[in-house]
Amino acid sequence: MFLLPAVTFSVLAAIAAHGQQQSDNTPAERLTVLGHPVTDEQFTLGRQVYAQNCASCHGTNLQGQPDWRRRLSNGRMPAPPHDESGHTWHHSDQDLFDITKLGVGGIVAGYESDMPAFEDILSDEEIAAVLAFIKSTWPERQRESQARVTAKAGGGS
Repeated sequence: MFLLPAVTFSVLAAIAAHGQQQSDNTPAERLTVLGHPVTDEQFTLGRQVYAQNCASCHGTNLQGQPDWRRRLSNGRMPAPPHDESGHTWHHSDQDLFDITKLGVGGIVAGYESDMPAFEDILSDEEIAAVLAFIKSTWPERQRESQARVTAKAGGGS
């Protein structure tokens, strides 16, 4: 009588564990950043660095700030989402790297943003790892589109 629920629970637990193991092993598969394949270690580092340095503005689930398309009272734009609902995937790897390292004002002269330049905070490896983590969260359609943008810009996929 109690054997069937126990067996069912065991089977479901095993399926869930297998699914979790698969999802833990797949984020870095087939991803590249700046033309280099993403490793599992890089993905893990990127997730940690994102949580420590980016999530406070861009959201723990990459959802961005509320009303991210509407200017704040100071005239600056809120932090956009980095998930598929935002526009991050519209930019090449190199552009994303440069914006993160130099800040938006370092790329677009005179542009004022609340986002700091991370060149004195994060290493190039950490920035690339954050980009790997962000890219790993996108659905295939956004990944493919962003890979085309990157390739067109001359940066591989």
